[in-house]
Amino acid sequence: MKKAVFILLGMCFINCQGQQQKTTASESQKTSQKATEKKYKVEKTEAEWRKQLSPKQYHILRNAGTELPHSGKYNKFYEEGVYSCAACGTKLYSSEHKFDSGTGWPSFDRGFTDSLELDVDYKIGYARTEVKCAMCGGHLGHVFNDGPKETTGKRHCINSAALNFTSLPVDN
Repeated sequence: MKKAVFILLGMCFINCQGQQQKTTASESQKTSQKATEKKYKVEKTEAEWRKQLSPKQYHILRNAGTELPHSGKYNKFYEEGVYSCAACGTKLYSSEHKFDSGTGWPSFDRGFTDSLELDVDYKIGYARTEVKCAMCGGHLGHVFNDGPKETTGKRHCINSAALNFTSLPVDN
């Protein structure tokens, strides 16, 4: 019995050491990746972003997080206007291109092309198209090929917390 306990403890120790090595390699990979990151027109330190953004916005925009489905304020929101980046104010999407995808996130079939940057994201084990703000690099969401076929066929699946909304003026 004692032998089995020692073997089990030894295996746990070896496994913990392996995890430590993976973490160290991962951290060095992140450091070298940061050195080659793209420069954006709007750049701030992490401390400045944390001060400006709510914790939820920071998690999504700066750490490529995702809000829970059906939890964002713009999911079932259909006023006329413009959606802009919550981090830097860049205009990203028009309400005329918003549609109800039923996914639980605000969805658009297109955005203002010059304001959006598309990148490849492998965070969940396979390639997805990540969409970022082209001015500050803030993570907005992802683009999928299951949007309205009568328009672009694209679905920009965007986190509400990454957006601000400005109403269009009403003509009298």
